[in-house]
Amino acid sequence: MTDEEPNDHLIETPVRTVISTVDEFHDAVEAIALGTGPIAVDAERASGFRYSQRAYLIQLYRRGAGTFLIDPPAIEEFAPLQSVIGDLEWVLHAASQDLACLREVGLDPSTVFDTELAARLLGIPRVGLGTVVEELLGIHLAKEHSAADWSTRPLPASWLEYAALDVELLIDLRDSMAVLLREQGKERIAAEEFAAVVAKEEKAPLAEPWRRLTGIHALRADRHLAAARELWLARDELARETDIAPGRLVPDASLMVAARALPTSRRELAALKQFSGRASRSEIDRWWAAIERALTTDDIPVHRRAADTLPPPRSWADRNPEADARLKNARAALATVSEEHAIPVENLLTPDFLRRVAWNAPDPLTVETVSEALGELGARPWQIELTAQPILQAFVDAHQKVETAPEAES
Repeated sequence: MTDEEPNDHLIETPVRTVISTVDEFHDAVEAIALGTGPIAVDAERASGFRYSQRAYLIQLYRRGAGTFLIDPPAIEEFAPLQSVIGDLEWVLHAASQDLACLREVGLDPSTVFDTELAARLLGIPRVGLGTVVEELLGIHLAKEHSAADWSTRPLPASWLEYAALDVELLIDLRDSMAVLLREQGKERIAAEEFAAVVAKEEKAPLAEPWRRLTGIHALRADRHLAAARELWLARDELARETDIAPGRLVPDASLMVAARALPTSRRELAALKQFSGRASRSEIDRWWAAIERALTTDDIPVHRRAADTLPPPRSWADRNPEADARLKNARAALATVSEEHAIPVENLLTPDFLRRVAWNAPDPLTVETVSEALGELGARPWQIELTAQPILQAFVDAHQKVETAPEAES
């Protein structure tokens, strides 16, 4: 074969283009409407780079239609797309991570098939998309751009290829998993879990989000807490104004250094070598103003724990020995159920649900009352069916152990 002869054995990678005009968008919607079966959906954000959690790229794939990469900031109205795909089954990997930013632009599914959640229910040890695709489809899927800044424009060709592959294999993956779920008798379990993903409400904003600063629990004095609060609020305001991730402006560790030191002058603050970050010096007046507010305010925050927060389990043996025994017994029982059904313990039952029902066990203690308590916390029917009886028996055994413990000691 000469240099001029074509090589028929080469497979050309399609050129990926981003839909960024209204006309292109409407053409895509028409094509998607003519496709068949479920639609694969993914979204890319710029977490760690931008303050907002908006989608900067939305990927769609449907058999008979093709792959579509949409630039959300350039398309203001997504209602035409929602009208076409709203009632389809959406196939996503880790749907809970993407639904918020999709709903922000008006895209909201009625039904989903979550391939990450399905992988967990099938007992697959590693549930990342690349790993699951390789295990079930035998295709290696590179994931080198997963943490990229997707607000970059124009998006590099290699990123677009990565983004397209994220959805182009999802339908095949979904079909393979559906067969396995049926073979393992987990179709109803999966259906309940997928429905719960769609129905789950967004968490209400925290009343005091600054309390989530890394390392804040090490601050003992209330005035230092005030400094941490004011610095966090100042950073959040700047991050919102500039649409830059807060940690890229000044890391949590730097805010904590300043809060602990509680400098008494702007110069003293600027002299803190560990107070670093891209905006630590350029916005020094902002940070010093925050410190001044903390030094002078009468609104001093106090150390406190939310009223509905349970004590850490490590303290239960001293504070509530019977609850401690119940929790330990129940954990062992659920570990056995988890192994029997090849479902991870955390998917079998939300760990917080188990802690809460162990701390405040229902009275009287019956399978009905345990089931009711789990249901009120939000456990799904399939979870209650598999766990209520083992939890009940674990609690009964724990009670008997506590009852006989003094006799054994004597």
